[in-house]
Amino acid sequence: MKTHYKKDFNRDKTNHKNENTSKDYVVRNKTILLDFLLANVKGQSRNNIKNLLTRKYVLVNGSVVSQYNYELSVKDIVSICKNPVNTNQKESVRYSKNKSNLDIIYEDENIIVINKPAGLLSIASDNEKVETAYRLVLDYVKKNNPRSRVYVTHRIDKETSGVLMFSKSEKLRDELQDNWNDIVSKRGYYALVEGKLEKNEDTIVNYLMETSTNVMYASNDKKHGKKAVTHYKVIKSSSKYSLLDVNIDSGRKNQIRVALSNINHPIVGDDKYGNKVSVIKRLGLHAYELDITISNKEYKFVAKMPSIFNSVFSK
Repeated sequence: MKTHYKKDFNRDKTNHKNENTSKDYVVRNKTILLDFLLANVKGQSRNNIKNLLTRKYVLVNGSVVSQYNYELSVKDIVSICKNPVNTNQKESVRYSKNKSNLDIIYEDENIIVINKPAGLLSIASDNEKVETAYRLVLDYVKKNNPRSRVYVTHRIDKETSGVLMFSKSEKLRDELQDNWNDIVSKRGYYALVEGKLEKNEDTIVNYLMETSTNVMYASNDKKHGKKAVTHYKVIKSSSKYSLLDVNIDSGRKNQIRVALSNINHPIVGDDKYGNKVSVIKRLGLHAYELDITISNKEYKFVAKMPSIFNSVFSK
């Protein structure tokens, strides 16, 4: 019996960039934060390292941490900011940490699933360390227990909204990441694209490669390109736009965006892959369903299509 969870989210968010860039360190072995900093931040005394923590220069996975004995896990990202993070300001960022505003689809002792809004990063990047889905979820679970942790299991693009899942243990994270393609039975997306497609249903097979500027493209190089299989069905269309139900067999970076651009039907608002103007003021891509099996239990997580996707057909 498959457990079904559903959440509706129709708000759009604007982009935000944090100019407080920092140096990042990847944790390779379990340790406490102070010991890790002493071993990795060169040229700093023990007192200087403690000052960095006390004055809120240190982030762990995008969240400010000042506790000396904070326990780090393998794959955590420790960031040293150029300037202290203003935690008072952080409390008032656009994406509220309150449960009622975090758009939680499902939560139990092992996982937490949210409906991520468009414009919010899944995890920290070079330009944004603080305002991420990971940090908001972490702050939420720590309200009940300061020692609680969450771990990234997968991600969706910043501009894409929809279902995003985190695990609550390092062991489960590793299990999910190592077996993701085997335990996920469906990854469903709604895509609003330019033009009317010739085929109402098709499968697109690409071999994806990446440029030095981190842009993905479809290649004929089957040896070095990463195979990406994308299925689509047309839900509705007009002379200018089509709304598609998209499912993917593989989870490659920007896979759907490249696949649809490559058949000359780029996603609305995708200025990276061919569409410079968006009539809906965001990227027309939404992850509406994730079906996954965890410990022999099947889950179906659903986030309703943003209503704005249908607005272009009523004009």
